[in-house]
Amino acid sequence: MLTGKQIAEAGLSDWRRLAQGLHARYVVGSFGAGVRFAAAVGEAGEALGHQPRATIGGGHVDLKLVSDDAVYRDDNGVEHLVHWVTQKDVDLARRITEIAAAQDAKADPASITAIELALDTAQAATIAPVWAALLTGSTDARGRGTVGDDVRDVSGQVPTLWFQGTDEHATPRQRFHLDVWVPPEVAEQRIAAAVAAGGVVVDDSEAPSFTVIADQDGNKACVCTSLSRDGG
Repeated sequence: MLTGKQIAEAGLSDWRRLAQGLHARYVVGSFGAGVRFAAAVGEAGEALGHQPRATIGGGHVDLKLVSDDAVYRDDNGVEHLVHWVTQKDVDLARRITEIAAAQDAKADPASITAIELALDTAQAATIAPVWAALLTGSTDARGRGTVGDDVRDVSGQVPTLWFQGTDEHATPRQRFHLDVWVPPEVAEQRIAAAVAAGGVVVDDSEAPSFTVIADQDGNKACVCTSLSRDGG
């Protein structure tokens, strides 16, 4: 696993770390240009033995880089394989940046967003298999790439669902909230847009790591960035 500081020091101007991975959007002239760009990225990935997840739109290509064999050492020194950014992601990101420059594909980091679902519960281990089966069709997705009970779809079709520990409580109390991951330079604008639309900042004590926003009914979501509260 690379630390947030190590990732930042890599100087990947086209890329942003959102949640567990590196994300980039490249603007291209057409769908065909996107296909050609993605093909070149695929060849580079083959050469480095690593591949990004790619989505081609009418005028853009979205890429995500994450390793499924990053090593996390817990407090007891036990090693776990998790999904996280490693040096091979950084190396491929740099190569993709070079390919983009050669093909005149323009990076648009301000448009990148990643969504995670968060569910407040005191029984994560008990309910996680249910949500894994509901979201992906298999309980195998529970705990994939994490030391916790997170539900992660290997195909990327549905957002990651993670469980936030809480005390036992009676319904109705909001249990689900969205984590909206954006590049750090976009966070203030995204929060301002939500406030202008009628939202309220409920808690910004952990900003820029995350800022809690509520709608007019009191439903909450978090605008998240890769920066810690002290900006590191």
